[in-house]
Amino acid sequence: MTDRPILFSGPMVRALLDGRKTQTRRDLTKTFARYPQLEGYDTNGTLKPVDGRKVPCVEFVHSKLGLWDPETNPSGRSGWYVPLKAAVGDRLYVREHWRSRSDLDNIPPREMMSGVAVWYEADGKGPATDLHMPGKHRQAMHMPRWASRLTLTVTDVRVERLQDISGADAIAEGAEITREQTMTGPMVKVAPGTYLSPVAWYHRLWDEINGAGSWDANPWVVAYSFSVERQNIDLIERAA
Repeated sequence: MTDRPILFSGPMVRALLDGRKTQTRRDLTKTFARYPQLEGYDTNGTLKPVDGRKVPCVEFVHSKLGLWDPETNPSGRSGWYVPLKAAVGDRLYVREHWRSRSDLDNIPPREMMSGVAVWYEADGKGPATDLHMPGKHRQAMHMPRWASRLTLTVTDVRVERLQDISGADAIAEGAEITREQTMTGPMVKVAPGTYLSPVAWYHRLWDEINGAGSWDANPWVVAYSFSVERQNIDLIERAA
């Protein structure tokens, strides 16, 4: 079991807190870009062990020649795999946008003592305490492990095309299904009188996060399913 950080935006943090989000998809395109490319090669989503460990990774496949493995050596390369972030059983501690005390604004997160006051942007700026005011905004990537309040345990890992997402998957991505009566199944209310199917909602969300046209590119993604615990990852260890 491995512990790793994972970043989420404010709306997705709120979905985690509400119990609406149990899946996340991450674009593999940037990962592929770090590896050599050969014309005709694509991924098939097969999960393979790496260095004797059960670490999931994407294996490449040639559209005409079929599968190949570390023993093959196309173009002088071998073991052409793309490792994924996590395997089933791994734990992910959520990093989100945050603030600490204003008197600590000049202190980098790595030098802060664990347990100092933290305000989470997903909750709003937050009230001042009796002694301290919320300080400057800090990026999610700089949130220390001790400040994380959400822990995800990976239950499933799939590699697929983005547009293969199902309606049930889109709901598990955090779609807030309206309770208003509709004639076409589950719908997301995005404005007064405006409704989208869960997949259409996710299409819009993906483009908002990754840029216009990113959905149409239909990239390979890794889809993680997980359970959510509303507790710091190290406090869970102590309780167990």
